[in-house]
Amino acid sequence: MPVVAVIGAQWGDEGKGKLVDMLAEKAKYVVRFSGGDNAGHTVVNPHGVFKLRLTPSGIFYKETTSIIGNGVVINPAVLNKEIDDLNKRGIDTSRLLISDRAHLIMPYHIVIEGQEEKALGGKAIGTTRKGIGPAFADKVARTGIRAGDLLDKEVLKGKLATALEKKNNMFTQVYYVEALSFNTIYKQYCEYADRWAPNICDTSTVLNEAITRGEPVLLEGAQGTLLDPDFGTYPFTTSSSPMSAGACLGSGIAPNKLTHILGVYKSYQTRVGAGPMPTELNDETGNKIREIAHEYGTVSGRPRRCGWFDAVAARMSARVNGFNSIAITRLDMLDTLPRVKICTDYKIKGKTINDFPASITTLEKCQPVLEEMPGWQASTAKTRVFSELPNRAKKYIKRLEELIGCPVSMISVGERREQTIVRRSLF
Repeated sequence: MPVVAVIGAQWGDEGKGKLVDMLAEKAKYVVRFSGGDNAGHTVVNPHGVFKLRLTPSGIFYKETTSIIGNGVVINPAVLNKEIDDLNKRGIDTSRLLISDRAHLIMPYHIVIEGQEEKALGGKAIGTTRKGIGPAFADKVARTGIRAGDLLDKEVLKGKLATALEKKNNMFTQVYYVEALSFNTIYKQYCEYADRWAPNICDTSTVLNEAITRGEPVLLEGAQGTLLDPDFGTYPFTTSSSPMSAGACLGSGIAPNKLTHILGVYKSYQTRVGAGPMPTELNDETGNKIREIAHEYGTVSGRPRRCGWFDAVAARMSARVNGFNSIAITRLDMLDTLPRVKICTDYKIKGKTINDFPASITTLEKCQPVLEEMPGWQASTAKTRVFSELPNRAKKYIKRLEELIGCPVSMISVGERREQTIVRRSLF
């Protein structure tokens, strides 16, 4: 009864999509459990190169059921386009299920987020302005509209009328922008209902019945732990939990059903958007890593901030998620560097600390204590067995294990499925 959760351990963009795509071969169910279309996964497989936003990475296997869980907020227009694009490229999407408890992104959410970011000016959070935050805010405020509401158009009409009246008052009286049309939105979402009604169901029941039968389940995280609203660099975070606890909540699976929690770390550090990043390299080395690794956002296209591996943040991620093992991705991106560095501790006001602070004001003042190691300056792209890695690369991996306090079970040395060193099978 393997139930494996794949969790981003940094600021997202760790390469989870590739690992999920690879692991999904042995899974019967693959579940996306958090976030929205602001988070993307790039997947490279025999079918081609795909940039997924909402669809679980298990969609490429005909025998696998892909589920968009209750912890996701869904923009139906984005999902429609994504599914249409996959179908045009020969990918069968008929086994996609949508939780009836998943909340919907409405047109007014996108307007609200754009206006809020505009009002913040230079203090903007740096969101993708796709309505994610406002949709989750409505969820918590108990005013959201869920996928299950599409199954009864009269219920949908009543909820939309109530919500839109409040939002339009805000638009015209606070933001001084035009009100949105009820008829236009209602018609649009009725069309979504006609298309998606057969796919909407209680996916928690589906998953728990599968677990009872002993069928393998894979939970697919979006974004990363350092963007968690509780343990990340708040308020420069996302709006739902990308952590292992969030995997349970966002899929409807009890915590005691998880059999393995895999934390995914990139071999260096990246971040998109605003907020502190202690190991950031605003120099030639940072630019070199960005260009070698093509570190630009899957969804936004924004250049990612690059830096050395941050073991302080990494230890915190391992602790709060309870990782059983970890995967190190993009090791090959460091192949050409003559020296590599790891942040082992922070220094602030002359004092050394080894815990990740909750306050971003404190984190902004932290200077990284860097441990330098010689680079291996040899290609790792064709390596499939750990013992065959260059000795210096092996030392780097072993040092990361020591600093994080968790064994490395997988190492990615390229974008394709087969470019992976597997030290422990999870299924």
